[in-house]
Amino acid sequence: MKRKRLLWLIPILVAIVAVILWRMPRTNENQKMFQAKADILKAQVVTDATMEEIGDAPVESVGYVVFFSVSDGFTRAKVYNGTGASLEVAWDKAVKGALHELKANSTEPKWLRVDVVSKSWPINSLEILNELADTPSGFDYHGLSFDPEFNTAFPEIWMNGAGIYDYKDDRVSVERVNQWLVENDREPLKMLPDNMVEFDCLGWFCDENDEIYDLCNEGADTGRRMVEALDADYAKNIIDAASSFLMDQVKEDGSFIYGIRPQFDKEIDDYNILRHSGTIWSLICRYRMFPDDALKEKIDSTIGYMLEQLLYDEDGAAYLLEANDSELKLGANGIAVVTLTEYMDVFENEDYREICEALGEGILKQQGDDGSYWHVLFTDFSQLEAFRTVYYDGECTFALTRLYSLTGDQKWLDAACLAIDHFIEYDYTQYRDHWVAYSLNEVTKYVDKQEYYDFALANATNNYSRILGRWRTYPTNLELLISSFETWQRMVEKGIDTGDFEVQDLLDAIAARANRQLSGYFYPETAMFMQNPERILGSFMMRNDKFRVRIDDVQHNIGGYYLYWKNYDAMLEAGLDPGRMDVSKVND
Repeated sequence: MKRKRLLWLIPILVAIVAVILWRMPRTNENQKMFQAKADILKAQVVTDATMEEIGDAPVESVGYVVFFSVSDGFTRAKVYNGTGASLEVAWDKAVKGALHELKANSTEPKWLRVDVVSKSWPINSLEILNELADTPSGFDYHGLSFDPEFNTAFPEIWMNGAGIYDYKDDRVSVERVNQWLVENDREPLKMLPDNMVEFDCLGWFCDENDEIYDLCNEGADTGRRMVEALDADYAKNIIDAASSFLMDQVKEDGSFIYGIRPQFDKEIDDYNILRHSGTIWSLICRYRMFPDDALKEKIDSTIGYMLEQLLYDEDGAAYLLEANDSELKLGANGIAVVTLTEYMDVFENEDYREICEALGEGILKQQGDDGSYWHVLFTDFSQLEAFRTVYYDGECTFALTRLYSLTGDQKWLDAACLAIDHFIEYDYTQYRDHWVAYSLNEVTKYVDKQEYYDFALANATNNYSRILGRWRTYPTNLELLISSFETWQRMVEKGIDTGDFEVQDLLDAIAARANRQLSGYFYPETAMFMQNPERILGSFMMRNDKFRVRIDDVQHNIGGYYLYWKNYDAMLEAGLDPGRMDVSKVND
């Protein structure tokens, strides 16, 4: 009887043994993979050049500190560190700790990042809180050790990626530190220690193919890979990855997953039909570069969703409904026209001509005699809000000119010119608006007015200092600059006077901003510190908003790099240096 009772245990024991046997070889394989990557990195990191850069004992209390961050690509990186009297001793301790952990779990070391402390300084709890209060959200690039011995310590990207630096409340989240400590069988902190150590690092990254990348260690590029020259092929690869990300966001009904909070893998519960339309435009641009049947299906699906939001008034004018807010936004009409005309141009049809003209009539109904626009209507088409954002003005002027390109009907071009006269009178260069640049570049294809050309160039030159002085990526700046370059090129081709305009200044600004935007790209060395790295890999984020990824963030980055790719040879001939990045100019 006793033996019968024990028989039920046999299948369970067999299953346990099978799991152990299945995991053992894989664990050993993971250890081998990690060791191989660590050895490759060691040859590049533990060198005289590194020692010369970090000097003797960069951390007074422990000497040298090395961090290993390991990710399988699906979960947030685990961080291991080692300290020692020499860089090699610290390195070997970090390797030993990581190997020990890999023996106990099944994490595949797909990506390995190493950060070596280059300098450090003591900091107390009040000082770190004041520092966070004085630092733009997301941009504290210092790591933090919660004790002088570096028993609990993390490089800056882990502190930011895991939300431990809390910029909203200007504090260090002890709760999130404790979550990590408890998960690793460590004693939690009772409170933020008074005496801590802040530090900077030099970094390197090893990818799944064992390729090694030096990481930037200065300013707003800190932590992402160094890029010697951002050429057309590099831009093309970025566009490919980012548009693939957008394709993955398309839902069955043709709408997009609007956005993701990658620190904790939370979707943004919101929507904006204008941004939906603009995102389609970026996918169409990608289709121009490399046609793809699967991409066309996604484009058609998202256009279908957009057109389901149309409302028509009694005169047949069309408007796009913002369902969440029960309102009709002028800019939504503008971007819808741009998107649909782009689609018809690429696929060589006129499928949406009538819809575009109806949307255009909706724009005309909201334009005043002085060229200005009324921005928002109620769903009964009565006026709700005279002004919402200056971007609507440029979007609709761009759309009106696209309608002229589509139909040849002079009324569209006349309305666009009326709007541009308004831009000039009220000096719209003050807004640094990329849509103004797009609209001027489009209008000057048909209207050779010197004042239009001068205004188009001024939209760039009047804003150089503010554009170059931005830490954040601001992807629309690249769209503005390259649209201005296209206008300048047209002036040269037509023999139109460019005055004292220096194209080299424009090209230098383009190179600087194109490089700066790379810091918003989710390379694996940054994505690995988010909760679900694979989900956001190859997308674009806004670091200042908790690494937010939203469809329009990705759209504008694709738009800028598409223009960069498209005009690369012409810009190169005019004097572009794709490796030029004067960090001192991009520092606010």
